[in-house]
Amino acid sequence: MAVNLAVRTLLSPLALLYGAAVRVRNAHYDRLPQPAPVDVPVISVGNLTVGGSGKTPIVIEIVRWLHELGRRPAILTRGYGATRGQTADEVLEFAEALPEVPVVVDPDRVAGARRAVREHGVDCLVLDDGFQHRRLPRTLDIVVIDALEPWGGGWLLPVGRLREPLSGLARADLFIIARCNQVAQDAVLRIEETLTRHNPDAPIAFASVVADGVRFADCESRPPEELGYWCVLPVCGLGNPATFLQLIEPLAGRVCAPLTFGDHHRYRAGDVRRIQAAARARGADLVLTTRKDWVKLTPLWCGGESTAVDADRESKPPTLARLDVRLEIDDPEGGLEAALVECAASAPRSGINAPLA
Repeated sequence: MAVNLAVRTLLSPLALLYGAAVRVRNAHYDRLPQPAPVDVPVISVGNLTVGGSGKTPIVIEIVRWLHELGRRPAILTRGYGATRGQTADEVLEFAEALPEVPVVVDPDRVAGARRAVREHGVDCLVLDDGFQHRRLPRTLDIVVIDALEPWGGGWLLPVGRLREPLSGLARADLFIIARCNQVAQDAVLRIEETLTRHNPDAPIAFASVVADGVRFADCESRPPEELGYWCVLPVCGLGNPATFLQLIEPLAGRVCAPLTFGDHHRYRAGDVRRIQAAARARGADLVLTTRKDWVKLTPLWCGGESTAVDADRESKPPTLARLDVRLEIDDPEGGLEAALVECAASAPRSGINAPLA
């Protein structure tokens, strides 16, 4: 605790400077009307903190809803966490969950929006992680709040995980409290009170995450209750691994101490050897991971030198599986459904407006 306090004291001036810069930037965009760069609805799904907030499955669910409403959406993302020649984690997730949906990766969201309309002929856009990216105007601004850690420790970067002060919540059109089934109800009520204090007019929806199945390398999906027959080693590289670990605990026959990596971790051969060795040492017969990690681990798991655990090359690596989750959205005020229907009803117009200043 003393170390944390010392670090906080050292970094707090930087957090104050960062906060001042964010306020100046937001004031600039608040004063400056900007033309929309594309004539299709733009739905932004963002958050207030860095790290995992349950945003990706919400983006996927919103895209599915738009499909059901007869739209042709594309996803815009900056491809965070990917180095040259690599594909970002969220892009891999989107591609697997929504293979028919174009995913346009461009740090310049305005250019990406134009390209999505021009090259893919889409009639609406879902902007991933777009709350702070204000150059691209949006039709609907959705902010996701992680019930497990809603306010990033209460400090702005670099002391805490807040990207901007809580006053920024006033810009949101709608809130979704994610993972609300993994905290006590009074914690959810406190989050609601904070949101209402900063933005009394924005509807609030609630997203619960539940285990939906266990998928193995042969693409066979089994009920999550079958984890009760396994000794499980959880492995993940998430901004907030607590939600994944909480889902496993009541399902598995036995849960070993997990192996966790940093958010957006790029797995290499050495990581796979470490994971497989840990599974053997802890007596685990199943390595269970997330969809986000699965797409990076499976190419390394079997075959070739990348999976040689030790001198015993004849030994079979432990079974690798992923836990699939399902999002259950409670929309008590009907605000989320009404907002999506309104966006879907916005008739797209052809052509692209003048470039932004």
